[in-house]
Amino acid sequence: MGNEKKTKQNIFQRFGTKKIIKWMWVAFGGIIVLTTIIFTLISTGIIGYMPDVEELENPIDKYASQVYSSDGALLGTYSLAKNNRIYSNYNDLSPYLVDALVSTEDARYYSHSGIDAYALARAVVKRGLLMDKSGGGGSTISQQLAKLLYSPPSENAFERVFLRKPIEWVIAVKLERYYTKEEIINLYLSQFDFLYNAVGIQSAAQVYFNKTPKELKLEEAATLIGMCKNPSYFNPKRYPERTKERRNMVLKLMYENDKITKQQFDSVKNTPLTLDFKRVDHKDGLAPYFREYLRMTMSAKKPSRSNYASWQTEQYKRDSLSWENDPLYGWCNKNKKPDGSSYNLSTDGLKIYTSIDSRMQQYAEEAVTEHFSKKLQPLFDKEKRNRSYSPFAASEAKNVDSILYRAMKNTDRFRDLKKSGLSEKEIYQIFKKPVDMKVFSWKGEIDTVMTPWDSIRYHKSFLRTGFMAMDTHTGYVKAYVGGIDYKYFQYDMVNMGRRQIGSTMKPFLYTLSMEGGMTPCDEMLYEPQTLYDELGRPYTPRGGRTAKFGEMVSIKWGLQNSDNLVTTYLMGRTSPYALARMMHSFGITGKIDPVVSMALGTHDVSIAEMVAAYTSFANKGIKTSPVYVTHIEDQFGNIIANFTAKMDEVFSEATYMKMLDMLRGVIDGGTGWRIKRDYGVTAPMGGKTGTTQKNADGWFMAFTPKLSTGCWVGGEDPTIHFDYTSDGQGASMALPVVGLFMKKLLANPKLGYTQSDQFTMIPGYGICDRANDEEDGVIPEETPPEIENMFK
Repeated sequence: MGNEKKTKQNIFQRFGTKKIIKWMWVAFGGIIVLTTIIFTLISTGIIGYMPDVEELENPIDKYASQVYSSDGALLGTYSLAKNNRIYSNYNDLSPYLVDALVSTEDARYYSHSGIDAYALARAVVKRGLLMDKSGGGGSTISQQLAKLLYSPPSENAFERVFLRKPIEWVIAVKLERYYTKEEIINLYLSQFDFLYNAVGIQSAAQVYFNKTPKELKLEEAATLIGMCKNPSYFNPKRYPERTKERRNMVLKLMYENDKITKQQFDSVKNTPLTLDFKRVDHKDGLAPYFREYLRMTMSAKKPSRSNYASWQTEQYKRDSLSWENDPLYGWCNKNKKPDGSSYNLSTDGLKIYTSIDSRMQQYAEEAVTEHFSKKLQPLFDKEKRNRSYSPFAASEAKNVDSILYRAMKNTDRFRDLKKSGLSEKEIYQIFKKPVDMKVFSWKGEIDTVMTPWDSIRYHKSFLRTGFMAMDTHTGYVKAYVGGIDYKYFQYDMVNMGRRQIGSTMKPFLYTLSMEGGMTPCDEMLYEPQTLYDELGRPYTPRGGRTAKFGEMVSIKWGLQNSDNLVTTYLMGRTSPYALARMMHSFGITGKIDPVVSMALGTHDVSIAEMVAAYTSFANKGIKTSPVYVTHIEDQFGNIIANFTAKMDEVFSEATYMKMLDMLRGVIDGGTGWRIKRDYGVTAPMGGKTGTTQKNADGWFMAFTPKLSTGCWVGGEDPTIHFDYTSDGQGASMALPVVGLFMKKLLANPKLGYTQSDQFTMIPGYGICDRANDEEDGVIPEETPPEIENMFK
């Protein structure tokens, strides 16, 4: 001890007390000057990394767009990869979130200007010098936000190790200048990644608790804020006990900072960690086909013929018409932001309010799952079991390999291998080698070992479907199911797919006949019918009930029983060109070949077009176009677009009364009667079943006074179908989906659809009365020959 004192005395004696103090002040001043220079150089961007002023003023400008149902449910989002950030306002946050964040991360948040000197000194002494982990961190919320927003891009080790913290300090101070304390908290919570593609508090609240941030309870807010320390370590999905302990620590800090009472703390800390977890994935959740259709439609660019293959001529025409006539098609590119740029669904934070009702959508998806998993698919599997050509029809036994080979060439795997330079022979050999994979099943995803070739055949064995329901008066699309499972079968059969419509075509012909002056009560001699095309070639369709040959039957009976002979009789009284024009007036797009066989439904049509066409039968002859989106808001809540239905008169009110009577007859005592017998639907309803050749397509169209629905069922290829009509007809394949949907729908009176709804009746029009007013657009009973010829 004495030696130490002597040493110090010798030093002071040698250099002098004043000189040492002077040099200490010089050193201290030098440190201050050097620190000032370093921070000035950082602030001006000369060394290190400093974002531009514009970036600091707009630190987050990329937000996911949100898709909402008509009843306020969040259906999904459109975002950049792994950046599902949803815009939120400070006022949208639960006070528990703010109090938990400040208590846990920065207790003196409201008293510093970006850097907490006390916390920083405590961290340096306790954690740096004394190695005491309880010393806490020195980073403020502002510093953490700076770290989240502006990570230095340089890989220079010096900058990464020695300048990272000074850079964060400078940015934190600047952020405090540009933003209020509330805005910084909101920015921080909007930027933080809570895992599972839940970037920001809006997404996190939705993913973990299926709520908005404002709806979060105390324990839920504490759970999410607890994740901010280390979201991977305190992952409530994987480590619930560990996360619960962290949550309770947050609650304790809230109590110590007088943000909650002792009673609240004691009560909540013992509650279990309960999640309502819903992973954010565009392939999951409600209405995935609808959301993808919406994304593609809104983001579409003006069609250019060079972007379409030679066989896509009709698609090019349809898209071109949509660009000109449909305000939703290409909306992002047809409308501009204030800065003149186009809208981007992934970054502009739009709020897209759709016409979909989440409850009706749920019913529709449940109806598909129930019918397919419990009845239809097992029936199909049983029929094809142990057949070498399965799942194809027996007539395709020799073509199975060629069908599968074409399918192989349409896969992403094939295209990727082709781009890598492999030959088709080499790729084929790869497709024949077993690999680990996941495959679809109605009992859940299956992990298995299978060759890609066999997986193509396996997945083709599942029957497909499409279903849509829309309000007949407003055009609002209430439910949209494009397939059986979006993850494995992404082709949308509601709008993208087009299949032959079979007998669901017949009401278009009957409408033309009623417009031509006929009535449902008119009769014909029931016998085989032969038509002749423009070249004089005969066409005699198969079918008919031989037991009734020679009898007189009514036109209404013909539609009620979907009889081909009555249909052919009506076709002989008009012309294919007149019927083609009528179909176009119903909203059927694309080229329609005017041939005599068209009356039996040989034309390919989408489900969306068919459902819209059938609205006219419930709406006094007025067709309502589908409305998928009601309005769009920007990220600040300003309405920037509204959408309403387009309506077109297709036929007269007199024909409406006739068609309504006949189509109700189909349901009450015709081919659609099962929907009343099997599903308890007593509501007034009209509709039509449809089955195409060899049972390749099964259809059921149905409408009530307020709702028009349509369902198609079939194989991925027309060569995949039931061999027997008893199981493969529309009444067996498609009708049950509509029946199950209607049963669920009508059991919920809150949705506004009831069994007591009634169709509008038009006074003065008798079902069996012939029209006698030429101004109505129908032919009088005594038709002059020159007028009669117009309908041939």
